[in-house]
Amino acid sequence: MPLYEYHCEDCGLTFEVRQKFSDQPVKTCRQCGGDVKKLISQTAFTLKGGGWYDQGYTHSKSCPAPATTGGSDSSVSPPKVVNS
Repeated sequence: MPLYEYHCEDCGLTFEVRQKFSDQPVKTCRQCGGDVKKLISQTAFTLKGGGWYDQGYTHSKSCPAPATTGGSDSSVSPPKVVNS
């Protein structure tokens, strides 16, 4: 669940509330009951558990070799190396 930061315009209290995306924004201060404003603050992004990083981006697993066609195509020749 995201953590949102609010600031009370009456008493100056800044507080955080953990809410779902579907929850309505907080409108009153929990300390004085005054009007609050949602702040735009720096977010923290954390990946927990196994998931994509462990399964796809670590160096412990080797990539499979590219598939070969098995046949020889005589119309395609490798590039020639020229020593000057």
